[in-house]
Amino acid sequence: MRHDAAEHSWFGPSLPQSLKVADGAGDFKRLWQAFMTARLVLGTVLALMQTALYLSGSTHSEAILALCFAYFAGTVATRLFLRPRPLGGAFTRSWGGLIGIDVLVFSALQWLQGGNLNYAPLFALPVLVASVLGSLRLALGTAAGVTMILLAGAAWAQLQSELGGTASLVQIGVSGLGYFAIAFLANQLATRLANEGRRARQSQVAANIQREVNELVIDALPEGVMIVDHGDIVRAANPAARAMLGTDLHRQAHAFDLKAEHAWQPLLALARLSLRSGGNQEAEVSLSSESSGPLKMLARTRLAAPQGIGEDSLCVLFLQDQRQAEARLRTEKMASMGRMSTAVAHEIRNPLAAISQANALLAEELTDPAQLRLTGMVSQNALRLEKIVDDILNVARARVASHAENGTLFGLSESVQHITREWAGQHPKTALILMDVDPLAHAVRFDLEHLRQVLINLLDNALRYASASPEAVQIAVRYSQEQAWVSVWSDGARMDQTVERHLFEPFFSSESRSSGMGLYIARELCERHGGTLTYQRTMRLREGRKMEGNEFLLALQLLPSAAQIDVAP
Repeated sequence: MRHDAAEHSWFGPSLPQSLKVADGAGDFKRLWQAFMTARLVLGTVLALMQTALYLSGSTHSEAILALCFAYFAGTVATRLFLRPRPLGGAFTRSWGGLIGIDVLVFSALQWLQGGNLNYAPLFALPVLVASVLGSLRLALGTAAGVTMILLAGAAWAQLQSELGGTASLVQIGVSGLGYFAIAFLANQLATRLANEGRRARQSQVAANIQREVNELVIDALPEGVMIVDHGDIVRAANPAARAMLGTDLHRQAHAFDLKAEHAWQPLLALARLSLRSGGNQEAEVSLSSESSGPLKMLARTRLAAPQGIGEDSLCVLFLQDQRQAEARLRTEKMASMGRMSTAVAHEIRNPLAAISQANALLAEELTDPAQLRLTGMVSQNALRLEKIVDDILNVARARVASHAENGTLFGLSESVQHITREWAGQHPKTALILMDVDPLAHAVRFDLEHLRQVLINLLDNALRYASASPEAVQIAVRYSQEQAWVSVWSDGARMDQTVERHLFEPFFSSESRSSGMGLYIARELCERHGGTLTYQRTMRLREGRKMEGNEFLLALQLLPSAAQIDVAP
């Protein structure tokens, strides 16, 4: 998982085990054990009390003593061996083995003891057990049974003594009403607590699910999020924030000190200012890193409420990488420019054709060399404008073209060699081009005309910045089991970082007379066919020694080996 959820959570540690809302089975088990413990304590007290009375001579009934010890042994057995089970709503075997025995034992004690001791209050225990562990009907039935037993005992005692007083009967009746009241109230309270516990458990489950979802969302945010306390300790940080901080923090402890790195001082100052002023702050900060250089980001702070009594507020830092915002803005700008340029190109094409045709007709009528130079300049610039228009329209066509139109090219090495020879024929003073030709006609997913357009663009670009050395421009074809690579290398100087960063963007060029569309169109065509076009600085042999230069690497997808065809040397 992301980290130990029990200890490392965005919203503080999990609740202690003693405070967690247990399930319904756990609640019932605790109630059962509490009643069994109460019965065991009562049995122990009765056994000790009757033993003391027997030894002191206050009573000589061995039957009562034996009954108390038997009841004590029964409570020990039920406490140790009887499993928790609901009593249900009727007088079942479970009720008889638990509550019925209590009623019979307490009734026997009341009967055998005579008028010396009153054991009637003990009947409250079985009534409570039936009320809490059973239904309301079982509780009221138990209270009615206890009341009938007490009334029968009181009536029998009055018949034996031949007394006409009704005080004892009234007392038993009042006690019976009390048992009914205890049964009803205890059952209502137990039912209410059970419902509250059920709702609490449902709320706990919903809260845990919401908490997990919130943590997943925060961890997946591209925007960095950190929680900082008054001690400058970062209590939690999502992966995006840790990546922006530029340190391998995922191997460290969950919490870390924001003062640990000098590069984090701008964030530390912003968090302290927000906590000290009690308000939200926003600023553009720059984090310096030896490995990746300065990183510009937009930092915003929000204060969170304290998590507990006596604790201070927490500062939540939101970090947004400005490079991503600039990239989105640049993409939107390029899309708008592309739509506008396509529309403009269509509008320019017809007038440009008219200008070129008129200039050609005018050149046929002129004989003055100065005027012919002017028409030549017009023709040259018209051709340049036509090339720019074609580039813009080619971008639009490549963007809307369907992948189903992709062709299959057999013999990649031969095709590359043929294209480069045609290109070299148009540049007679160019440097030597070296080729690595494979004896197999490898098949790739690419269109021949598109490959020609890509290679000529790359070769023109390489020749523009190459030296006059015989091996200044080199082209090679390499293969693996699944891919083919066509590289165009030149010994040109290292590009400036600003140029390299925008190398494949449309309308960007370091040359004033270039439209800046060539490399962009080449990459669009490669991606259309499932390939890639990348730039890198590599070493190559030039005139017997290694030389660093610029390499454009075209990666193409090979078709299965069954599509390869053996050709004669």
